[in-house]
Amino acid sequence: MAHLLRHHSFTSTSVWTEARLHHQAYASIKLSNHRQGRWKIYGKRRASGNGCVVQCCTSSSSAAAKPGVELAGNTEEDNNGRWEEKEEQEPLYLASEYGWKVRRLEEDQPEIKKVAEIQAEAFHQPMAFFDDLFFQFFQAEVLAGLTYKLRNSPPNRYACLVAESPSDANSESKTELVGVVDVTALRDEAVLQHLQGADEYLYVSGLAVSKRFRRRKIGSCLLKACEMLSVLWGFKYLVLRAYEDDLGARTLYANAGYRVVSGDPPWLTSWIGRRRRVLMIKQSNFLNLINSTFQS
Repeated sequence: MAHLLRHHSFTSTSVWTEARLHHQAYASIKLSNHRQGRWKIYGKRRASGNGCVVQCCTSSSSAAAKPGVELAGNTEEDNNGRWEEKEEQEPLYLASEYGWKVRRLEEDQPEIKKVAEIQAEAFHQPMAFFDDLFFQFFQAEVLAGLTYKLRNSPPNRYACLVAESPSDANSESKTELVGVVDVTALRDEAVLQHLQGADEYLYVSGLAVSKRFRRRKIGSCLLKACEMLSVLWGFKYLVLRAYEDDLGARTLYANAGYRVVSGDPPWLTSWIGRRRRVLMIKQSNFLNLINSTFQS
């Protein structure tokens, strides 16, 4: 299958950047290898902002006033002034915007079932008869495919990203999964001809949001997490397909920086009668990603 292609190593073990913020402050962020294919993110900044992929501490001389880096989960400051992860593991959030947080889905059966339900709800085509029965079959098929990919794909070739709802600090209610997107490393020659100097790319698919939470910027947050993952895995391009007549989806992707480069051939749409799809690409840029994050 496409997601089981030959392993592609990521040779860069650390990336440093200093990006000037609009408040004349600077942010220094380090991405370094983390055990089991995950990552730590260290950082500090001297500017306030909302919706940051890396939510760093504010400047203060008081150690008690320095919260840890949110993306590293449960953190503490060491003697060198860096934020280190404690032994207790918490989710690594790839994006945090508009109140939503995006992380990688692990092999947790209740969460896998919830993700399959969200995707089945979004992509099921209603039937004139026995619609409930066909929906159950379709959801079971989605669940089986997702479980197979999670168990058999290399950790840096496939990831299922999930968006969480914000938790209420005044209640014991847990966060709820509200959106999902699949990211797979591919090398389709028909696509690579549009990607200058690339021999692989990250393919974004299966983006779905629960009905109760649509039109609340969850899709935008999921797409930003995909771009952060492309940086961590060392991929230059992100690629996706959208139906040509789906203006809502195309507007979402265009606002996230994707542009149309081609479409399905006429014989595939005219003769077979399928809806025409367009191919959209985006070149990931670490500096632009960090700048847009701090300015959002």
